[in-house]
Amino acid sequence: MPFYIWKGVNSYGEKRKGKIEMPNEAMAQSHLKKMRITPSMLKEAPKDMFENVEFLKPKITGKDVVIFTRQLSTMIDAGLPLVQSLEILGEQVENPTFKKVLRAIRTDVESGTTFADAMKKHPACFDTLYCNMVEAGEIGGILDTILNRLAAFMEKNMALKKKVKGAMTYPVICLCISLVVMGVMLIFVVPVFQQMFAGLGKALPAPTQMVVDMSDFTKGNFHFIIGAIFAAIFVVKKVYKTEKGRIQIDRMMLNVPIVGPLVRKVAVAKFTRTLGTMLQSGVPILEALNVVARTAGNKVIEMAVFRVTDSISEGRAIAEPLEETGVFPGMVVQMINVGEATGALDVMLTKIADFYDEEVDQAVENMTAAIEPLMMCFLGGMIGGLVIAMYLPIFSMAGAVSGG
Repeated sequence: MPFYIWKGVNSYGEKRKGKIEMPNEAMAQSHLKKMRITPSMLKEAPKDMFENVEFLKPKITGKDVVIFTRQLSTMIDAGLPLVQSLEILGEQVENPTFKKVLRAIRTDVESGTTFADAMKKHPACFDTLYCNMVEAGEIGGILDTILNRLAAFMEKNMALKKKVKGAMTYPVICLCISLVVMGVMLIFVVPVFQQMFAGLGKALPAPTQMVVDMSDFTKGNFHFIIGAIFAAIFVVKKVYKTEKGRIQIDRMMLNVPIVGPLVRKVAVAKFTRTLGTMLQSGVPILEALNVVARTAGNKVIEMAVFRVTDSISEGRAIAEPLEETGVFPGMVVQMINVGEATGALDVMLTKIADFYDEEVDQAVENMTAAIEPLMMCFLGGMIGGLVIAMYLPIFSMAGAVSGG
């Protein structure tokens, strides 16, 4: 649909201007009339030649959605109609991609579509969890409360992701630096020593010869090595997209020393907070578990939650099938059992999530503390080993001279 730029005066005599998306100019005029705007200018906006180029469009971030959710909750709580709130937010949003999404949602809501169904048309922006909770809020007449909970939930989720990314950044940077330094030494530094050793007329020590051979191999096959690295990354990504491949990789991640416990704690925190938030919002438990499984982020956890869903649909309590999966710690299962028995499962799940958020903080600190010395030893050992190997012939020569 085309966009129309307008200028005009509202019912209070105040000058206003804006941009609306409508099928034609007549409908744009009608829309302004509903807004009690007397237009002095209304024309079709010039088209952006790059608007259909996907990779040039700015991405909609989690922060954009959180801010929108908070503001919409406040507006609805203040008594503003949903359509008017969406119009105001759609005009003030800076991200043009998100602005377009909000305008499309507002148009759908104006035409009689429910807010949740309008959001479901934009899964890249609003996921299944978001849409299901909004739907529950619309049905229960507590949309402002649900949106507030959603914003808090998303903020905690973003904080959790930030912690994990922060923990993984240091070792990845150290590994990349060490590989670059090693490559530079093998390609540029070792050949200088190799030319110097060529005039000795003596066999090189085994460590030195091994480094020289590595240097020759790296120089001769540099392009193949780079290609192999990219090919390996490509293959891993392709394998991860398959059902079996993702199960194997996710299971391996849960069992990796140091990293595995952190992955498990993050998964438990995300599971309990998501399920607790959905239950508090009035989403039925089976529907909530199905959404939680699809948003778990780990295929092993997802399969475990689906098995729990099947067991509950057969009339069993939630704690017993959770324990049978072997994925969730015993303490979590026991607390869920108590919450279910007392009728306060949603409250108990929130408490577990808060506890595991602190556990994730501690696990991140422990992992960082464990990885730092390991990376320093790896980096120092690799670079130090290369340096020592290249100086061994010089030490041998010095020993022979002093002995002579």
